[in-house]
Amino acid sequence: MATHVLHPSRRREGEPARGRSARRKATRLDEHLPVDHSLSRFYRVGAGLMGLLLLAFGILGLIDRIGFFDTGGDTVAGLNTNGALSILSICVGLLLFVGMVVGGNFASTLNMVLGIAFILSGFVNLALLDSSMNFLAFRMQNVLFSFVVGLLLMMFGMYGRVSGGLPHDNPYWRARHPEQVAREERRPRAPMPEVAKGKRL
Repeated sequence: MATHVLHPSRRREGEPARGRSARRKATRLDEHLPVDHSLSRFYRVGAGLMGLLLLAFGILGLIDRIGFFDTGGDTVAGLNTNGALSILSICVGLLLFVGMVVGGNFASTLNMVLGIAFILSGFVNLALLDSSMNFLAFRMQNVLFSFVVGLLLMMFGMYGRVSGGLPHDNPYWRARHPEQVAREERRPRAPMPEVAKGKRL
């Protein structure tokens, strides 16, 4: 009885690829494309604004020459601070400036990661408010500030990237649906209407 063996490298047309070829390609924003450029610019602006805010807060804290782990209640712009928190704010602010310069996927991912870190920091420091482990001199206003900055950073990082209704020209949607993108590109486009001779538009 004859048997038919299908070669593993052969597959029917339209059938999704398997193995390595089925893996999703990493999304890389091409700033020459309008949609990609708009997304990258949004990520850059978000990282730059949050970086500037944190940098200003950290520098003002250092100018006041507050002790490194001082918990005496020194404030900058209504927020409690000390030397350690000031230096940490400057470092995070500079990191966000790097994201602003690089742009693209890096800025988006950096915004999301730091946003999650700020939210987690808010919860951790909320638990440490009245303990001897409160080395960053957090108060309730600092906790709320950490939550707000975290949510803003996550919004700046997730914009146009995490949603159920992304348009089909979105680079993240295209990276997640390569088969559908290929079908849409193969689909014949409607011909342009011809202008009759002797008629002007």
